[in-house]
Amino acid sequence: MQAEEYNRRGKELVDYISKYLGSIRERRVIPDVKPGYMKELLPDSAPVEPEDWENIFNDIERVIMPGVVHWQSPHMHAYYPSLTSWPSMLGDMLADAINCVGFTWASSPACTELETTVMDWLCKALGLPSFFLHHHPDSRGGGILQSTVSESTLVALLAARKDKILQLRAELDQEVDDSILNSRLVAYASDQAHSSVEKAGLISLVKIRFLPSDENLSLRGDTLKQAIQEDRRRGLVPFLLCSTLGTTGVCAFDKLLDIKHLGLWLHVDAAYAGSAYFCPELRWSLQGIEFSDSFVFNPSKWMMVHFDCTAFWVKDKYKLQQTFSVDPVYLRHENSHSATDFMHWQIPLSRRFRSLKLWFVMRAFGLKNLQAHIRHVGGTYFYLFFRNASTQELLRRLTRSGTMYLIPAEIHNKCIIRFTVTSQFTTADDIRKDWNIISKTAAALLAETDSLNNTQEIFDDGGVEALFCQLHLHRFVRPGHCQCVLRRTKRSFYD
Repeated sequence: MQAEEYNRRGKELVDYISKYLGSIRERRVIPDVKPGYMKELLPDSAPVEPEDWENIFNDIERVIMPGVVHWQSPHMHAYYPSLTSWPSMLGDMLADAINCVGFTWASSPACTELETTVMDWLCKALGLPSFFLHHHPDSRGGGILQSTVSESTLVALLAARKDKILQLRAELDQEVDDSILNSRLVAYASDQAHSSVEKAGLISLVKIRFLPSDENLSLRGDTLKQAIQEDRRRGLVPFLLCSTLGTTGVCAFDKLLDIKHLGLWLHVDAAYAGSAYFCPELRWSLQGIEFSDSFVFNPSKWMMVHFDCTAFWVKDKYKLQQTFSVDPVYLRHENSHSATDFMHWQIPLSRRFRSLKLWFVMRAFGLKNLQAHIRHVGGTYFYLFFRNASTQELLRRLTRSGTMYLIPAEIHNKCIIRFTVTSQFTTADDIRKDWNIISKTAAALLAETDSLNNTQEIFDDGGVEALFCQLHLHRFVRPGHCQCVLRRTKRSFYD
């Protein structure tokens, strides 16, 4: 394919993408396929001779789309938002064309300098501390775009580990292998923390203690203090706390003010909820952020910047650099001592020009429109009144229908169903349609039991009871301030 054909085919593909997203609500959300479905649709080996583009293009619908979960569908309510937008996609088109590998400043000055700028924009827009800024006279820190929150959590753990090992080594009168010191370290997180915390521990061979959360699913300072005292008596060395602002299950919040000043590296995971901090009135859970050492959130969830794009800040960039710095001759350049080389801030060497799509989105929407977007998107959680088995059966029937995609979570051994608004195309009519399906399916399921006469009041509201009401963003409800009446939940969606 040469430039002339690329130009023509590129326009065709843009038209296809526009049509796909414009009509996405007409597609089944979950594919009706089995593992291995594609094997029957493709040859066993790659073609020896080049194929005509028309055949390749036609196979998008024949081969690819039957196995796609349509994350941008208004009826996609599973997991979390993974939003995109036209400016974001245009940003990645340009990044793909430039195709730089921005590991050092010298390898692509624009890649590094735009990233430092937009990360400062983002830091200020979220109301984060000035010590996270690249360009501030009192700051030793800064921000970087990583691929995922999972990777950022590992980066924070490795940096905190290195810092603690250096402290321990300075306190000792004899040489001790790092592996010995590492075996004494212990980190902490709530039992509501994301699985990436556990994975970071597995990779780094560091002990992770998952501490019980309170009735509001928050980690409290007393619980943490007790665990630290216990571990120190056992000869262990506490060094890191991974706190969560907006847990994966039900968007609960650890209380940062309650867990400050405990001598640990405080890493704050706000993967989903972080975008809410565009709105000043939603920053109540940020109280205590001034005690953090690192902070991460995903613009690729709620901010309409498509995957992958994770914003990670650190209070002291030198603690990252002492963890990840390598200095081969072929990576040195004449500005090595004055410029930022992001290869020293991350695990991989190579990195994409991710800041272009973030820059496009922040300029194309402006903070005012981003705030308006945040204030009108959210989710809710519900369960069938009787028992977990009934809730699980309701989820199975709803998901199997293909009309929407939902996933479960668990609170205090109670199985719940998460209903998250994940698409920028979702309207009030889409919510009404899906809730009507949920209500009818629940009523039909309950009608099959012998308990109908005892629960008529619940049936009148559609057969389900709301649990942690909206993380609807014009409210962003505090944990413990839950509204548990379905009728109110429905009105909030329709406002």
